[in-house]
Amino acid sequence: MPAAPPARPALEIRAYREPDRQALFALWRDERITFRNVSVERELSLCLGAPQARLFVGYEGRQMVASIMCGFDGHRGWIYHAVTHRDHRRRGLARQMVAHAEAWLAERGAPKINLQIDSENAAAQGFWERVGFTAEPRVSMGKRLPALPPLPGAAGAAPPGQIKVIVTYLEMTERQRANVVPPPAGLKLAVLRADEISVPFYRYLYDTVGGPWLWYERRRMSDGEISVIVHDPQVDVFVLYAAGEPAGYVELDRRVNSEIELAYFGLLPRWIGRGLGPFLLRWAIDAAWQREPQRLWVHTCNLDHPKAIAFYQRAGFAPYKQETKFIDDPRPLL
Repeated sequence: MPAAPPARPALEIRAYREPDRQALFALWRDERITFRNVSVERELSLCLGAPQARLFVGYEGRQMVASIMCGFDGHRGWIYHAVTHRDHRRRGLARQMVAHAEAWLAERGAPKINLQIDSENAAAQGFWERVGFTAEPRVSMGKRLPALPPLPGAAGAAPPGQIKVIVTYLEMTERQRANVVPPPAGLKLAVLRADEISVPFYRYLYDTVGGPWLWYERRRMSDGEISVIVHDPQVDVFVLYAAGEPAGYVELDRRVNSEIELAYFGLLPRWIGRGLGPFLLRWAIDAAWQREPQRLWVHTCNLDHPKAIAFYQRAGFAPYKQETKFIDDPRPLL
């Protein structure tokens, strides 16, 4: 009687760690995983730098046999790059990886999961249908953005006590003919310049709007330091009022000649999701261009709302630079 084959080790699924890099790239290379116009290093960096994204790897013993990326954009969950080593297929490993990603997304409140596959990849479509996905009558549209420079050190994990921050800079170099964004119906709205804004009121706006997104720089400033900025005649603070109470604010910084920075923009948490964001941003853009700058610019990072970059792009901003930096974790001091 022939001897039974040795039992395979159980599949261990866990979050990616930096020592996994070589094995991950080997898996992707062996399976011919490519990212159009994006290097695998950048793809990994973008995933690791996004708080609402995860890369999971599957090991049998010391061999990486599978990987899967997933992310939550605040509206839908997404799955990317579900890969199983060719020598380990048809053993249920992909199903286990997908179930793990689905559980992670469900924990974050994702009501639905989307994914995209090549229309000519019948085998892939068959797999996803077997694990419960269905082809939907949708038109998938995409737009390639200008190539960004390499992210210096982006793939490295943050040292203990620090946070990795990926900052994206966007600009608008000419006034655009944009559609008017009407205010939401049923709300009495007003945008007023805070000509003599008090430091306590400014702190209230900054802390309340920025609290969910870890705004911390001005929390560390003294009252005097904040006063110098917000009372500068080249700095405009506009407050959006809805139904008689503050709902958000905009800070336009004109201290550099010929350009305006959209230094701060946001809504108080209770007003998010009511259509005020697009209205206020369009108002701020129009107010800035009335000054006739040579450019209007803004920056955002992976700590902000996951849709922030797309939000600014829809308004007409274009990304021109991206950088990665490590900051001391401010949360213990807030």
